Amino acid sequence: MTLDTAVVGAGSISGLHLSGIKKNPLTSLVGVCDVDDQLVTEAANEYETNSYLDIDELLSDQSLDWLHVCTPVQTHLDISKKAIKAGVPLLIEKPVTETVDEMETLMEVAEEHDVPVSPVHQHLFRPAVLTAREMIESGELGRIRGVDLVFTGNTLPDEVNRGSWVFDLPGGEFEEGLPHPIYLLLGHGGYPKDASNISVTTALANEYDHTFEYDTVQVQYSTVDDIVCSATMMAGGRPKRLIHVHGEEKSITIDLHLQMVQVIDSDYTRSPLTKTAQAFRYAGSRLAGVAQNARLVLKTQMSDNWETEKTGTSHYEQFDRTAKALEVGAEMPVPLSSSRWTIQIMHEIRKAATSQSNKSSKYTIQ
Repeated sequence: MTLDTAVVGAGSISGLHLSGIKKNPLTSLVGVCDVDDQLVTEAANEYETNSYLDIDELLSDQSLDWLHVCTPVQTHLDISKKAIKAGVPLLIEKPVTETVDEMETLMEVAEEHDVPVSPVHQHLFRPAVLTAREMIESGELGRIRGVDLVFTGNTLPDEVNRGSWVFDLPGGEFEEGLPHPIYLLLGHGGYPKDASNISVTTALANEYDHTFEYDTVQVQYSTVDDIVCSATMMAGGRPKRLIHVHGEEKSITIDLHLQMVQVIDSDYTRSPLTKTAQAFRYAGSRLAGVAQNARLVLKTQMSDNWETEKTGTSHYEQFDRTAKALEVGAEMPVPLSSSRWTIQIMHEIRKAATSQSNKSSKYTIQ
């Protein structure tokens, strides 16, 4: 038995969803929906499925087991409410909603109708991240004391990747991409104790033709387990994507670019000899990681096997795990609460940016 699945939204990101659903042996692609006739017709022809111009028509025509929402964020809540009330589980592209209030409404509707809803937080399913999270959850690192994330070299606020609408955000295009490092921090460190526990500092380092209020962010909070979490996110500069997880038994560094996990499990500061040994271990682990990644890339290019493809594509990995959870009625691999806290931190960032800047903003905090 496969899950009859459809996609609403036929824009650029939908291609990953349509191809993933088509390739996954657990799902059957039964439709794609978009208000743009040309876009939806092209997508339906390419993926050999039914096309719909209206979400109500799709929901009435198909007995769906799953719906992927890939439309602009402004439409997410209305589309999601219709699907939930029809009893259809959802996978929603980030950001799931524009505001915290909308997120709380979505969670209430999902709970009322007992329908599973999950956000697309695909970077949680990259190979190195999966390895690190298994180490954390197994207790291999001992008690976790802190998590520090560094995400630099992000898109500049005035670059146009998703459309000129991003210029209405205090952080422009930079802000649109911030959910990724935020949910990675939440995924490794845990959720804040409460909203008042979140501390944010923003800065505007560069000048732009448009009015923006920040291009650099630092976030800090502590969790209910007293884990201290921090993230530094910067537009421009050289790209660096690192997550440092500090445990009492071991500490690890996850390099998201190189897709490898480096482990510190001994006190290598005691002598020059132990420092040299640790340096060799670092070098060896990096070489091993590069070799492993090269093998994965080669294997993916030479095979169209689903198990291979999903290992190399984080979206596919999340689709597969979520489909398996739906099939047996298990909890979603990424709970909606992860997106709830992502949106809350985004709200705190916007609030800090507008209070710390003397410039006016076209964005209204809700």
